[in-house]
Amino acid sequence: MSMMQRVMDTPLVRRSNALRSFLTAAWLGWQIESNWADPFLFAVYSIARPVGSILILVMMYTVITNGATQEPIFAYIYLGNALYILVGQVISGVSWVIIDDREHYRTLRQLHTTPMNGYFYLMGRGVARMLVGLVSLVITIGFGVIAFRLPITLAGINWPLFIASTVLGIISLATIGLIIGSITLMLARHFWSVGDAISGALYLFSGAIFPLDILPAVLRPVGFIFPVTYWLELARRALLGPSHPTFPTLAAYSNEHLLLILAVISAVLVGFSGYIYNRALHLAKERGVFDMETSH
Repeated sequence: MSMMQRVMDTPLVRRSNALRSFLTAAWLGWQIESNWADPFLFAVYSIARPVGSILILVMMYTVITNGATQEPIFAYIYLGNALYILVGQVISGVSWVIIDDREHYRTLRQLHTTPMNGYFYLMGRGVARMLVGLVSLVITIGFGVIAFRLPITLAGINWPLFIASTVLGIISLATIGLIIGSITLMLARHFWSVGDAISGALYLFSGAIFPLDILPAVLRPVGFIFPVTYWLELARRALLGPSHPTFPTLAAYSNEHLLLILAVISAVLVGFSGYIYNRALHLAKERGVFDMETSH
């Protein structure tokens, strides 16, 4: 009996339809994500992609600052870009499931005739992309410590703050992806890059590589609405320590205040995403676009 079968046969999982749907979808998502190439090629891709992307930022920073990679603020910017890997992976990973099942595998209608929990199925499918993102994140941070001597040590990390903020951050990102996926259910056209477009836009409004204070006054409040801003700040504080220089945007807020804001936003997003998913599923079926294929 495989490990997955043992897990599925435990009393807790057997009693919970939501948990069964989540775990099955997570296993399925990992099989899909890791099955496109042999293990060696997949490992090379998982390493080369994040390192290549971070080197682009490093080259831009080097040209602008004349090679000032030893300045303390470089580590802060580097980590902002590295942590943002998870944003794109989680948001697009959850939202893309609708397109994948409807357009590629054409199994969406069959899936929704089974007694699964659709909300937790989407969340589970996004886990595979999240795991790939976590691996890329660890590789990118490790590369930064070795190549650019980022001031990060295992003993110096505030682990409770990092774990708590990252869990809340991933939950909020997954719910944003689920909201996008729910809207995708109601669209028959022009939905292919919605998840990537939104995660790309958040890059400008999250303080990942520059402070929100330099944005036009009319756009600045956008950054304070999204949970990504608070998660990036908390994660960087946890990794670099309380005395490390940061952007001035959230400098006046304590870790506890930021964590509370992130928790409240995450809770609101969980409730809102559940409502949006159920409403979108009903409207998609009612309008006859639930399983409509574009044949692209």
